[in-house]
Amino acid sequence: MISVDQLAAVLDALPDPAFVISRSGKYVAVFGGRDARYYHDGSGLVGSFISDLVKAEKASLFMQLIERALDSGKLLIEEYELSNKDVQGLPDEGPDKPIWFEGRIQSLDFRVDGEPVVLWVASNISERHELEIKLRELSDTDQLTGLFNRRKLERDLNLHYETFERHAIPTSVLMFDLDNLKKINDSLGHHAGDEMIRAVADICRAEIRKTDTACRFGGDEFVIALPNTDMRRAVQFADRLHECFSEQLGQFSTEGGAATVSIGVASMVPGDRSYEDALKRADGALYTAKRAGKNRVISARA
Repeated sequence: MISVDQLAAVLDALPDPAFVISRSGKYVAVFGGRDARYYHDGSGLVGSFISDLVKAEKASLFMQLIERALDSGKLLIEEYELSNKDVQGLPDEGPDKPIWFEGRIQSLDFRVDGEPVVLWVASNISERHELEIKLRELSDTDQLTGLFNRRKLERDLNLHYETFERHAIPTSVLMFDLDNLKKINDSLGHHAGDEMIRAVADICRAEIRKTDTACRFGGDEFVIALPNTDMRRAVQFADRLHECFSEQLGQFSTEGGAATVSIGVASMVPGDRSYEDALKRADGALYTAKRAGKNRVISARA
């Protein structure tokens, strides 16, 4: 049978810190945190309140988690971040990246000073979180251009469609491809075609907003999603983008064909059943631009 002293030694040796915290946010006890790579001695927290240590917004989040764990009686697992900006009394300047934790919060079947309490085990998951972000970026990125791929575009467009459907916030779509790419490949080689595709991607990156999504849709076909943008402004942007292409792709033109771009523009409309309806209209407008002689911007009719 393990003794009380032995149990205390086990708890104290835990690599991750474990806190006993009351409903009011008071630190009742602190155990573990012996992994010196990630944690400092937390024994000085005992007797303090969460609101004494972190700023109001983060304190509110932590108190909500404690309340949920107490109400449900079930193990609650949440990921959260902490940075200098969250801690009371510290300057906002500090490490660029916040520290990410996984909190495992479980209500306990006893009270301390008349208050229900939870056990909160905090694990530093910053390395895992960074790896997950990198893997997500790789899975969403086109290898040749560094733009997003079709999977990422479809996710974003689906969210934009939901926003349009609920709040009538417009989203427009540009679909475009390279004119005469085969002729340029035949004249200059496929490496030149790849360089041209990368040049188009660089122009897109330079011209879009942070909220826009530029994607290589497949082959030499690209799509840009423009949230909070109606048809008029989308056409204006498409015209400006077309001018950039005309100015910067001339180096790839040959006697066999000019390095130009055709663009189709469409916006989500109330009758759309999904984002795919707008995407199909943009594709149709692109096809019209091709048939009309290429190297132009065509807007779709709803």
